[in-house]
Amino acid sequence: MSKYKTPEQKRRFYDSPSWRSLRRVIVERDNFECQQCKRNGLVVIDTNEYSETAKRKKIQLVVHHIRELERYPELALEISNLETICVACHEKEHKRMPMKNEKVNKWKNDERW
Repeated sequence: MSKYKTPEQKRRFYDSPSWRSLRRVIVERDNFECQQCKRNGLVVIDTNEYSETAKRKKIQLVVHHIRELERYPELALEISNLETICVACHEKEHKRMPMKNEKVNKWKNDERW
């Protein structure tokens, strides 16, 4: 069983031909739509926009491991553990920084009196 703890190990996995071909299968299976947004009644699809600054297609959809790659490496290529989600949902799922358009309530944890 492979381990995916370091950034190099993860990069090697995500650059592998087996992941790239499976990723394509999952995105097609999910109809090029964010599955989390779809469950909430929204439609977010891949628009194939091109980024001039990055000189590549803008990433709008990612294939997400429902059970994390680091903790469940045996499920890395398991179809039932993968779903297509948009970048915003992926950021929320991993509790990363909010997206540019998302407002942050800076008073959320302030004392109310």
